Amino acid sequence: MYSPQSLHRWGITHSESMERLAYSQALRDPMAMERANLLNMAKLSIKGLIESALSFGRTLDSDYPPLQQFFVVMEHCLKHGLKVKKSFLGYNKSLWGPLEMVEKLCPEAGEIAASVRDLPGLKTPLGRARAWLRLALMQKRLADYLRVLITRKDLLSDFYENSSVMVEEEGAVIVGLLVGLNVIDANLCVKGEDLDTQVSLTHKHRENTLVNGQIAAILDQKNYVEELNRHSSVHGLQGRVDNLEKSNSKLIEELAIAKNNIIKLQEENHQLRNENTIILMKVTQVDVDVELDTYKQSRQGLDEMYNEARRQLREECQLRQDVENELVVQVSMKQEMDLAMKLLEKDIHEKQDTLIGLRHQLDEVKAINVEMYSKMQTSDDGMKQKNDMITRLEEKTNQITATMKQLEQRLQEAERDRWTAEDGARKFKQDFANKADSLQKQIAQREKQMLQLETDLKIEKEWRQTLQNDLDRERDIVAQLSAEAQQINGLKKEFHRLQDENSQLKGICEEQEKALEELGCKLSESKLKIEDIKEANKALQGGQVWLKDKEATHCKLCEKEFSISRRKHHCRNCGEIFCNACSDNELPLPASPKPVRVCDTCHALLLQRCSSNAT
Repeated sequence: MYSPQSLHRWGITHSESMERLAYSQALRDPMAMERANLLNMAKLSIKGLIESALSFGRTLDSDYPPLQQFFVVMEHCLKHGLKVKKSFLGYNKSLWGPLEMVEKLCPEAGEIAASVRDLPGLKTPLGRARAWLRLALMQKRLADYLRVLITRKDLLSDFYENSSVMVEEEGAVIVGLLVGLNVIDANLCVKGEDLDTQVSLTHKHRENTLVNGQIAAILDQKNYVEELNRHSSVHGLQGRVDNLEKSNSKLIEELAIAKNNIIKLQEENHQLRNENTIILMKVTQVDVDVELDTYKQSRQGLDEMYNEARRQLREECQLRQDVENELVVQVSMKQEMDLAMKLLEKDIHEKQDTLIGLRHQLDEVKAINVEMYSKMQTSDDGMKQKNDMITRLEEKTNQITATMKQLEQRLQEAERDRWTAEDGARKFKQDFANKADSLQKQIAQREKQMLQLETDLKIEKEWRQTLQNDLDRERDIVAQLSAEAQQINGLKKEFHRLQDENSQLKGICEEQEKALEELGCKLSESKLKIEDIKEANKALQGGQVWLKDKEATHCKLCEKEFSISRRKHHCRNCGEIFCNACSDNELPLPASPKPVRVCDTCHALLLQRCSSNAT
């Protein structure tokens, strides 16, 4: 077995080694080999379709070759392991059966199935299955529908063999790959195509040379992967499976132990509650017995009762003084709590304002990012246009240099002709003195030609000068374009910097939101403590103040007027008067262990307090 370090030295990654192990295991089973081959074909076709579609940049139609190749590969994957069904016309394999089951498992697929059934040109189940695949791809729900289908192994067993792609793990991998197709926009005309007689992958290979090249590349890559995977081992995969099984069994045991602990804790909680009620009943019975004994002893002597009464009076006065002092302390604590509450609310408002400001800044940064992105796109387009201009100017300069070379050659030839003509004239003067008139005429003609050539040479020199000036102007334009390219690079750096600032602002915003959540939790705890202090104050002041019936004419919550049909009810917690609808709740209070009537506000407050105490 190869170690990860040795695999890394050979340039083999961990995923490739795992795939090779899977392939070496698949060599023993031909169906496993077919599944692995189909999985690789699906990977390559989906990856090629996504990359070509993103580079294509438009909505795909039915004639797009990678899309046709994808549908052929998906058809082969769905046909793998189909059970042969016997009919009147013989044996056939139908894809429409399992795809039609998606309508029952996922109600959203009913629209596609109804559209496929209503298509007039489809006569075979295979054509309906092909139309269903195209409609699901246009709806961007193909991965969702197939995921729902592969989760129902009991239904798939009626259509597929146990070793087919849709039943094994390769089907889940293919469905996961199909999620990436949601970024593609397809506009397929299903109604006009002859899907019943569509040919297979080999016929498409003959029809379109582009598809032929892509399929040949995919097959070559598949064969290369198979050759690589034949040299791998299965021990690593088996060890990983064993480790996963061990960890799974440990997690199951820990889950069972946790469930047992929860059940035990619930039982202990129930027992403690029962013991608490029993202890409360015993304490009340013991208090009654003690009062009876003291009453019997008090009857024995009036003196002892008088002394005991005086002593109790002193103690009560002392207790009253202590209670008054404690009440003063509680009032001061309440004032401090109110001040702390106000400070907390002020801090929360300030945090909310800063959060709103940060959100505005985030929106402004987003707008700046969008504007910079649009500027970058326009600058890229300008760069492309200027590069095209540069290439055209270079072509023009090449043409100009070629014409200048031709003109120089013509000038050299003219000078050569001139020298030859002058040599001939000298020879004619020396050799043929008799023919001076004819030679002079010829010389005159040659001089005229020479003058004409000189004028042509001047014209060509002026043309060359103008071309040189044009070349200098074009070089200036190229320098300007290079400067603009540098400015564009600076804009790109600024855009990256703004992106970094945006990510930092998002981090700060998340931290402040967490701080606000913590402040909210502390605020709720402080409110509960304030309510506890209020109840303690009421208990110290002698219980709640009961509102008289004559003082209440309307319900405190709904503010409906009391009448003969709408009666008055006191809340046993706060002492206010409510109607039956607003006080139709019963809860046990510390003063009375039996459930008594409380208002909706007190009911919600007591439930919240119980839940917070329980946590």
